[in-house]
Amino acid sequence: MNDRYFQLRLNCTYKDDDNQPDKLTVENKTEDGWEILDLSVRTGGFLLFINGLFSCQHLYMRANSAERGLVLESTFAEMKIEAGEFWDIKQVEILFNVKLKSGKPTEDDMAYITERMKHCPVSSNIRSSIRVSNSVCFE
Repeated sequence: MNDRYFQLRLNCTYKDDDNQPDKLTVENKTEDGWEILDLSVRTGGFLLFINGLFSCQHLYMRANSAERGLVLESTFAEMKIEAGEFWDIKQVEILFNVKLKSGKPTEDDMAYITERMKHCPVSSNIRSSIRVSNSVCFE
């Protein structure tokens, strides 16, 4: 059996107090190194799916941060996925490193944000047997 490994990373800056993206790039790690993920009709379906998961997690992170009065300046995030030979996801790890423009997150804020991220529409459609780990670090 040959497991498949995927790694995406995201860089984003924000333009206003409700954490709307200003500049956003997503990169995919390939055998040749990091490449900009340029979505098109030629992009593989599985890569589209995992990018959807990453995008959904990002949306819920930034929206729920805004809800808690945390204004974001920039984010660097990474997502690692392990899938089986037949493309079945085994585990997902997502880490958001966020630079704040204003606000101070409490432990309650951080717990709330990461819990809400688990309920984004894509995450809600992942089998419960799959280990999904997400975290947000504010600086």
